[in-house]
Amino acid sequence: MKILIVDDEAHIRQMMRLTLQAAGYETAEAANADDGLAMFGDGGGFAAVLLDQKMPGLDGLETLREIKKREREACVVMVTAFASIELAVDAMRLGATDFLRKPMTPEMLRGAVAAALAIRPRVPLKHPGSVEPPAPHIETLTLNGFRIVRPRGVPEPPESTKGEHIFAVTHFPDGTTTQVIVCIDPAAVARVVRLTRHPLQPGGAFWREQAERALSAYLWSEGQVPEGGRLTVRDVSRDDIDVAAAWDRD
Repeated sequence: MKILIVDDEAHIRQMMRLTLQAAGYETAEAANADDGLAMFGDGGGFAAVLLDQKMPGLDGLETLREIKKREREACVVMVTAFASIELAVDAMRLGATDFLRKPMTPEMLRGAVAAALAIRPRVPLKHPGSVEPPAPHIETLTLNGFRIVRPRGVPEPPESTKGEHIFAVTHFPDGTTTQVIVCIDPAAVARVVRLTRHPLQPGGAFWREQAERALSAYLWSEGQVPEGGRLTVRDVSRDDIDVAAAWDRD
């Protein structure tokens, strides 16, 4: 398999190239988006693209849009030192397969590439006269080679544990899966109720969203699953308070 590396920092490209070649991949390199797009062509020669977000000229998201115009099934891993979880989600909605944080270890890089190749998009080919399909719904989120999945068929917890949200986190390249329980601190629930007068249940959709964001942020910043497979949401942001005030009751 051949991987295209697009990054304006020569030492980053070198590290990626050496790491991937040691793992058995072929590589090609470009120092900017224009050269990267020229090398990418119609995408037929590459199994995946490692794409830096912050570059002179076209940035990563603009380049991602162009890649997806040329090949909707392209497997693209966004790479950045400056991103937020929100930017990662935006990139996923545009079709990125993974989002990798700088600085990275060789293990993180190998894991991200393995994860991206394992879940590369499966988008139906567009036929002449067909309607452009909508942006894909994100059922999983992949960061730093960790894939977060809400397990299907998980029974509802008893009333005493309604504030616990269960996720499966798969770590590539070895594919091991760990169950992570994200707990909602009653003090956080009480604060939302006090500020919004909107009693959202800790087992409901609003807090499930908060739990997934907290887990994503942890994997993004720490590069590992939470110790003991547990994490706690202890507070929410001002913006989230505004969202809670407008949220449908659950």
